[in-house]
Amino acid sequence: MIREQLKTTILIFIILTIITGIIYPLVITGIAELFFKSQANGSIIIRDGKVIGSSLIGQPFDDLGYFWGRPSATTPAAFNAASSSGSNLGPSNPALSDAVKTRVNNLHTADPDNKLPIPVDLVTSSASGLDPHISPAAAYYQIPRIARVRNIQQDVLLRIVQENTENRFLGIIGEPVVNVLRLNLAIDSVDKVRKGQK
Repeated sequence: MIREQLKTTILIFIILTIITGIIYPLVITGIAELFFKSQANGSIIIRDGKVIGSSLIGQPFDDLGYFWGRPSATTPAAFNAASSSGSNLGPSNPALSDAVKTRVNNLHTADPDNKLPIPVDLVTSSASGLDPHISPAAAYYQIPRIARVRNIQQDVLLRIVQENTENRFLGIIGEPVVNVLRLNLAIDSVDKVRKGQK
């Protein structure tokens, strides 16, 4: 009796292991590769045969001629995809206040003539520390600085931001966002065309 139960238990264990550990992952991977190839492979962006990054993971941009993303609180370095995390600092923590003040000062130093209110996502990190998006307001705020540095008309940059703005999912979920990496690649492309480069 016990031997029969043990035999049945081991058989069920083997069958379920094959189904859930081999067949199911292979089927799901096959479907993903067939219908969602880019997403299944990390949404990698390639330009001129070189990997530039992923549209799903933020990157540090500090050049004045580029749009800057949200700050990152990952350790030991910013935008460390192997260590996704937020700062875990509460609103009453002086360290959070100091970090925000430093970021505000950096934005004012980079663009001293800009008197617009600074959008909150430019001075606070996301929960993951890897957010690749900013709000359209955060992109609009940076247009005067980039226009000045790159000598591009602001309305051209405004159009690029609008073209790269992703609307709410299904029209109701979330908020409109702009992917910073795609946005910076778009202004690089416009700049090359404007300068007559290939």
